[in-house]
Amino acid sequence: MAINRTPVLKRCRSLGLEPMYLGIDKKSNRESKRANKKMSEYGLQLREKQKAKFIYGVLEKPFRNYYKKAEKMTGMTGENLMILLERRLDNVIFRLGLARTRKEARQIVDHKHVLVNGKCVNIPSLLVKAGDTIEIREKSKGSQRYKDILEVTGSRLVPEWLTVDQEKLTATVKELPTREAIDVPVNEMLIVELYSK
Repeated sequence: MAINRTPVLKRCRSLGLEPMYLGIDKKSNRESKRANKKMSEYGLQLREKQKAKFIYGVLEKPFRNYYKKAEKMTGMTGENLMILLERRLDNVIFRLGLARTRKEARQIVDHKHVLVNGKCVNIPSLLVKAGDTIEIREKSKGSQRYKDILEVTGSRLVPEWLTVDQEKLTATVKELPTREAIDVPVNEMLIVELYSK
């Protein structure tokens, strides 16, 4: 598996991104060296794509596949793309507050701690559907890890398209998310422009 070993704060600085969108509460005090340089149109489009890929932890090939899928769906391609990324199981676990970061959520799914509709799932890219129930498996529920996670994420707001019971570590997908419900600072129109060249 390809792993990006660039320090997270350094990557956030270069993309002009707040670390809190990744679930990290650190702050970078340094300025990006390129902060005041003018960027080309292509540079801006590329940066938006890199931002989306970095936030959701998706590599180029799967990201392109999401884009192709979004194009075939009805509605606007950019919005569809963001909704597809938001529906990934690792992202949903992060949104529910069952993981501190999306990387941790991915690991939780990889290690088979998650049940979707009662079945054990270890595919972080699985797209959830409306009505799906998601829970942490019985064996893992009592572990100290989740107590520590909930201490950190307890105050995090859960999006309105999800409902969560933090005592029982279970959740339900009420409906599919809309673009308005996704608080990710990405201008998806620039990604569409980049791919439609």
